[in-house]
Amino acid sequence: MFKLSRLLVATAIPALFPALTFAADLAQIYRQAQDNDPQFIAARATLEAGQEKAPQGLSGLLPNISLSGATTWNDNEIKPHGGGAMSNPRFNSNSYQLTLAQPLFRWQNWIAYDQAKLQVVQAEASFEQARQDLILRVAQAYFDVLNAGENLQAVQANKAAIAQQLELAKKSFEVGTATITDTHEAQARYDLASAQEIAAESDLEVKRRALQAIVGTEPGVLAALRKEAELSPPQPADMAQWVSAAEKDSYSVQVQRALADIAEREVDKQRAGHYPTVDLVANQGHSKSYFGGNLIDTDFKNAGIQISIPLFQGGGQVSRQREAAANRTAAQAGFEAARRGAALAARQYYLGVANGLAQVKALKAALVSSQSALASNKLGYEVGVRINIDVLNAENQVYNTRRDLARATFDTLLAQLRLKAAVGALGEEDLLRVNSLLDPRRDVPTGAR
Repeated sequence: MFKLSRLLVATAIPALFPALTFAADLAQIYRQAQDNDPQFIAARATLEAGQEKAPQGLSGLLPNISLSGATTWNDNEIKPHGGGAMSNPRFNSNSYQLTLAQPLFRWQNWIAYDQAKLQVVQAEASFEQARQDLILRVAQAYFDVLNAGENLQAVQANKAAIAQQLELAKKSFEVGTATITDTHEAQARYDLASAQEIAAESDLEVKRRALQAIVGTEPGVLAALRKEAELSPPQPADMAQWVSAAEKDSYSVQVQRALADIAEREVDKQRAGHYPTVDLVANQGHSKSYFGGNLIDTDFKNAGIQISIPLFQGGGQVSRQREAAANRTAAQAGFEAARRGAALAARQYYLGVANGLAQVKALKAALVSSQSALASNKLGYEVGVRINIDVLNAENQVYNTRRDLARATFDTLLAQLRLKAAVGALGEEDLLRVNSLLDPRRDVPTGAR
């Protein structure tokens, strides 16, 4: 009885509260992508690997301690000159040695440590760039699905309206109030709408698979934009400020700046290959050997300063200096290219947001006008002052405008995110702001089962 009661409750709740079923929103899809996107997982692992450069660089400044040992079996024959008894000593000689080497002056090691710290900076900037890229890829794929769903919805609604007009044209022809031309025109439009529906369904399936490739699972039903969603202009409303910020703070610029600094340090490091090195070396050990017919145990300790001055290395060091100088020039050019590219991206996406907002506003007005024109054409057809093709064209205009409005809205939202990414300021809070424009209780056809 208790099990039956629980079954009845579980069955009744979804029926009584269907609104409790929510579609997945952009924030939920992003969280799934953080755990499942192969590119982001690889970027996180690359960051962890890059952070190990700092302790590796520091190790060149710290002591090195090594322990070595050996054991040797000796089988000797000793034949004295001028006669005498021959001896054949056989024994094991054993030794071990503990060595400590502390660099005192190795300028190239100090430079390598500076390079290691810059490599960590580069790794962190690359990871932040990958994190921003994940947000953009998720948003792009998510809105591609929504846009494909909106397009399918528009095509299906247009097809349904044409079907009604086709039925009306057939009835009007039967009673003699319309010509067969109206029926043929409506039938042609209906067949075209059927073909467009097939193409729209295929496009939606492709877009869903693209999103699945990022999140790793079937995305399911997705939340659509709120009907009352309002887009905000960029702040500050000054393109020059966005360009200036992009030239300094874009993660692509930060990565290239770190690479240029590393290349600069490499020139200094190769030049330091001509400098002397000074090390403190200390040894402690034990050896057992054979001498004068006796086995001798020796314990030893020594410490000293070791100086090495490179004089000639076959020209290799000079060649490496020239190589480092050429790489520095290339890295500096890459940094300048990244800076210019960031400035261009900031301008492009700022204009994309500004123009997108204007386009959305215009399309909203156009949608109202096209809906009024459709109503007028339907009324005119009923009273005989409009023909069937006028109604079909008006219906097509309504659904095309609705589709264009959805695309313009999605493109503007993406331009807003890309603008923030261009200045290195795109974060999860920006994603959540866009996510607040979605309604999890409202969805469009997405092909989910």
